[in-house]
Amino acid sequence: MFSTNLPQNHQPVTFQPGQCVISHTPANMNEGASSGGEKQELKFKRAILQDQNKPENMIQRQQVIRLTYLITAMDLTCLFMQIGIIPYLAKSLGLDSVGFGYLQTTFGVLQLLGGPIFGRFADKCGIRAALTLSYLSGSAFFLLVSISTSIPLLFLSRIPSVFMHGLPGAQMVITDLTTPAERADALGKLGLCFGIGVIIGSSLGGTLSTKFGVYFPSYLAVVASLISAMIVMTCIPAHTKPKSEGQATQQRTSQSSVFSLKEILRLLKLPGVKEVFLIKVLSGLPTGLFLIMFSIISMNFFGLEAAQTGYLMSYFGVLQMVVQGLVIGRLTSRFTERTLIMLSVLAFSGVGLAMALMTNVFHYCIIALPMVFALCTMGIITDSILTKSVPPSDTDLLLHNLSERLLAVTVRSQMIC
Repeated sequence: MFSTNLPQNHQPVTFQPGQCVISHTPANMNEGASSGGEKQELKFKRAILQDQNKPENMIQRQQVIRLTYLITAMDLTCLFMQIGIIPYLAKSLGLDSVGFGYLQTTFGVLQLLGGPIFGRFADKCGIRAALTLSYLSGSAFFLLVSISTSIPLLFLSRIPSVFMHGLPGAQMVITDLTTPAERADALGKLGLCFGIGVIIGSSLGGTLSTKFGVYFPSYLAVVASLISAMIVMTCIPAHTKPKSEGQATQQRTSQSSVFSLKEILRLLKLPGVKEVFLIKVLSGLPTGLFLIMFSIISMNFFGLEAAQTGYLMSYFGVLQMVVQGLVIGRLTSRFTERTLIMLSVLAFSGVGLAMALMTNVFHYCIIALPMVFALCTMGIITDSILTKSVPPSDTDLLLHNLSERLLAVTVRSQMIC
């Protein structure tokens, strides 16, 4: 057991073998604090940073981050296997485009309701329990899809999605285990997992459904989700926040309700949060609509089969991996975050105009280049700015509460469409 000697009035930070405990610097100090208190805080910061930079701590921290990347890629692969085949399954059961819109809206509403609950659960019980819940819910989701032989059963299969928040959970782990300087790059690598999931999941789902039937990808997804849950239970630490921040978060969480408007307003009042969040909402609205209706566009507008739709989605995944792996890292080292956000907004504007004029798949593939660049850049840069704008103990609330409000806007717009 490793122990870091801390100043008085602070509990020691212990490091158990097999458990990753990473500390962040404390939140903004009170303006009325005495100079002696400020010195104590500075000593505390130095002690935590020294403990974090120990070789054994850094090695185990990197191991947890790599495992998080692995299980996130598996989870997204399973999800995109379903995204590619669900429209064809719905059509085979007699569900039209309007009914499919209601099906997707049901999924979005459940995600909206479950997000704050998942965030509070992670605060109280730890990230290991939260991710385990997410992957077990995913296995139940895929199992119900595999037995959906009627439209009511297909709608019933959406219920477990209320706790399926693997990607936000992974963002929590990455945010807790990285410094602000490392965060943009680490979140970018997490985006690579998203690209891997799109490529493998889309192509694999279309191919398997064509050769073995539309339900076969669901069987494979059930097994993969259970494996992910076992990896989390055995390899991911119960908590990734230091004790001081974890106790503060739990105390604040116990004093507020699950759907806490007060907490949302508190976060929005922090310097720089409201402006960046508004940009994220406005850019995320067309993004959400595109992702939700992509399969319907491919099936009805372009007349593609399930396998062809999977290959088209894989193309987008390849573009995303190239942008996040080769482009964004170089751009963040040369340009400011504000410049990159402005560039993304301009790209979104051009993409919207081009999509209104497109007539075939070839046009779609060309438009995908600036669209994927704008999506990746906007997502990574805004997440990085937002997590830097709040104390480390508030990052979970930020990633869940504000993200859920973004999802709410997308769901309402989808219902209108």
